[in-house]
Amino acid sequence: MECPFCAETIRNEAIACKHCSRDLRVARPVIAEIQEIVSELDGLRRELDHVSRKLDRISHPFRTALTCAGAYVLIPVALLVAAHVLVTIVLNVTPLYLRLASIIIPLPFGLAIHAREKIGIRDTLLVGTMTATIAILCMLTVTGVNDDVPIMPGPWIEWREAIEYAVSIALAFVTGNILGSLIFQIVPKIMAGGGKPNALAYSMARALGQHVGEEQLRRRARIIQDLLVTAGPLGGVVVTAGGSLYAGLKAVFAW
Repeated sequence: MECPFCAETIRNEAIACKHCSRDLRVARPVIAEIQEIVSELDGLRRELDHVSRKLDRISHPFRTALTCAGAYVLIPVALLVAAHVLVTIVLNVTPLYLRLASIIIPLPFGLAIHAREKIGIRDTLLVGTMTATIAILCMLTVTGVNDDVPIMPGPWIEWREAIEYAVSIALAFVTGNILGSLIFQIVPKIMAGGGKPNALAYSMARALGQHVGEEQLRRRARIIQDLLVTAGPLGGVVVTAGGSLYAGLKAVFAW
């Protein structure tokens, strides 16, 4: 921490500043209280921004629908179809590159839809599914016209491949959305620190060892709470990213 009197860096456990020798026992609770207030204000600001975005979508549904359709559906569809044409027709190389593109291209759009539009996982999955469906139909059309074959898949194995490709795209959208939540909400909150840890975090901190000072117990509870907060989104990233990779690359390696 930084000494409030001389601005020199000192240990968090210090009760007196080693640089200016000022007593910190009175100042420490005030500093902690200020940090809690700043943390709460920051959380209220993010919540207000989220509510403002939601009210804007409710007030201007047509404009919001057009913006989302253009920015988060049509653009990734165009990029996915362009990747399909490049890999399968122009270069005629292994479909592995196309499958990787189906994971890499949607991910930043899922992140952006959370950062800019404050759209959650459920609606992002809907947008991702819509994007995947349109992209797959466009790719099938391109392949049918280029190879002079039926546009719609015939055998079940072709349908399964198309479905797996669509699932890979949709899950990549969701992965990007969860990453956006981590980057723009959870990590800034953790970096800001402050705020009183909840009762569960305190209980877990005491269970690890009760013979510690109040400040150390508080810091331990804060670390535990931060870990609990990040565990869910990190698990979501692992699950959705793993699902996207599995669905996207399964058919390639099965060959």
